[in-house]
Amino acid sequence: MAEIVNLRQFRKRKAREDKAHKATQNRALHGRSKAKRAVDSAEQAKADSFLDGHFLSPNQPASDKDS
Repeated sequence: MAEIVNLRQFRKRKAREDKAHKATQNRALHGRSKAKRAVDSAEQAKADSFLDGHFLSPNQPASDKDS
């Protein structure tokens, strides 16, 4: 036989678990110090700059190093 489940309690438990999961995600996303956010922002800017520096624009022909 199946176990009898109180749906009201099940819904409340599910809501608490969902709320706890969302809180965990928010802590990971927003729970950083201002200094850590600044370091992460600087690292991201450096990575973006590096990537943009190696981008070949459509107006520039690619140099052929093979020939």
